[in-house]
Amino acid sequence: MPRFFIEPSQVRENRIVIQGNDVNHIKNVLRMRPGDELSLSDGRGTDYFCRILSMERDQICLSIENSWKSYVELPVKLYLFQGLPKADKMEFIIQKAVELGVYEIIPVRTKRVIVKLDEKKETKKIARWQQIAEGGAKQSGRGIIPEIKPVMGFSEALAYAGNLEGVLIPYEKAEGIEKTREMIAGLKGKKSVGIFIGPEGGFDEAEVEAAMAAGVLPVTLGKRILRTETAGLAMLSVLMFEFEEE
Repeated sequence: MPRFFIEPSQVRENRIVIQGNDVNHIKNVLRMRPGDELSLSDGRGTDYFCRILSMERDQICLSIENSWKSYVELPVKLYLFQGLPKADKMEFIIQKAVELGVYEIIPVRTKRVIVKLDEKKETKKIARWQQIAEGGAKQSGRGIIPEIKPVMGFSEALAYAGNLEGVLIPYEKAEGIEKTREMIAGLKGKKSVGIFIGPEGGFDEAEVEAAMAAGVLPVTLGKRILRTETAGLAMLSVLMFEFEEE
């Protein structure tokens, strides 16, 4: 069933009015007609099962047949602090991270980041990345659209992560896998967990030391060396499995 996101303000008693780009998609791409069914989410955790009542040139009116709290979201908010990668790797990371249940993605400018974004390019990139997050949320049936934050410096990102209940950083010098399993199991019941992932060149030693001094827990991802676009997704997969409820 086609799925779209709306703003809570579009819900009017037992009706929902869709406007903007989605109107064209519903009418001309999906070729839907009055009586057809749609799945909608207000992006705040409420889902709606709707039926098309009428279709006008610039808006579509739907009746709310049923509504419920989204059951697909994890009980923990996962924050991915991603060192800026080269080329279009960030788009891939965002798409897959959204599928794996991430709550928020924070692009981070570290010492070994190669990509340089000026203010104009950054604004366009963030807008593009947010579109990808929305597309990933629609495809995977999410109850929210994960937010892509503006690019932060490493110190700023550490300060932002200080508000979370638990933060991890994969590090090649971390203790063995059993210690990592203990740390991850110890996060059970936390409401917010962050993950710091370095860019292609990894984190500078001083950055790792600063992170650990701030209370970030070093973990291992095993004996193999993972690319930046793999490491974060591996961590999210582990945490999704650990926190997922029935």
